[in-house]
Amino acid sequence: MVTIYDIAKKTGYSVTTVSKALNNYADVSQKARKTILDAVEEMGYLPNSHARTLTTKKSWTIGVIFIESLGIGMKHPFFSSVIESFRKNVEMLGYDLLFASRMINNQQKSYLEQFKYRGVDGVVIVSSLFNDKQVKELMESTIPTVVIDLHSSESAVVKSDNFDGSYKAVNYLYSLGHRAMAHIAGHATTFAGQERLNGFLTSTKSLGLDIKDEYIVDGNYFSREGGYEAMKKLLALPKLPTAVYAAGDELAIGAMQAIKDSGYSVPEDFSIIGFDDIDIAQFVNPPLTTIRQNTDVLGKEAAELLLHQINSRQKVNDSIVVPVELVVRESCKALVQTESSPS
Repeated sequence: MVTIYDIAKKTGYSVTTVSKALNNYADVSQKARKTILDAVEEMGYLPNSHARTLTTKKSWTIGVIFIESLGIGMKHPFFSSVIESFRKNVEMLGYDLLFASRMINNQQKSYLEQFKYRGVDGVVIVSSLFNDKQVKELMESTIPTVVIDLHSSESAVVKSDNFDGSYKAVNYLYSLGHRAMAHIAGHATTFAGQERLNGFLTSTKSLGLDIKDEYIVDGNYFSREGGYEAMKKLLALPKLPTAVYAAGDELAIGAMQAIKDSGYSVPEDFSIIGFDDIDIAQFVNPPLTTIRQNTDVLGKEAAELLLHQINSRQKVNDSIVVPVELVVRESCKALVQTESSPS
């Protein structure tokens, strides 16, 4: 069996340095850390978990809370991609993930009770809802936490720049000559839904556009069904918009289907732009123009922010905003000769 002494001998570093690198201490250079971790992988070193727990006074387990409103769990394309990125970044340093269950010994327990019972070192919270009381209780506790896709003053936060994403979407449609823009919004109880709606309203106002109240339709919880029903409402209006910005790709795909079912086409009759850039967005017909969230960076930043708290034994409420980008495909059409977007 490969030991920590074998790793030290192979790399030329001291046992102390090897131990610090394996335990993600900050006072190890990137060069040393990479050399040691490469040797660990090459030699198949597996630390004794019980001994490691006694030595480091850590459980090497990170709790995961995953909350979304559609009931599809980890099949949700955006959240599953973020969690996968987070997993890769913490597992390479020896951490395991524990997904929350509110049942302990057949008794209903809160998230906080669950994670105290399991002795996790920290918790990553993936949620779009403001009002889960148990999540709030956990964020206000002493357990290190990082929350993804939500704003909080009690926890470290990693989120996409939803507001700027709306600006990019609106300015792109404006540059194509569209003035009658509609918005299929995410539910008002979701952070992303509110941020993207605020970005839409602010950016259209800055461009001097008068957006009719009926051009803003609730798409519910970012589902295709929500997008379909919202688009049906827009299609029933006496004066139709020329472009629709949907707060999520699933909403946009549902809207595209409603357009086709009503005898219209995309982008000839309506330009559609989404948000997320989930995998299927490039394969729908026509391929969807959208705002891309960088799920790899979201997961990586969340991992680093949580591990910093665990290793420093100090909870923080830092906030990291990850930029988004416009991905132009074929679902939008220019109405007039293209003009430059305002700065």
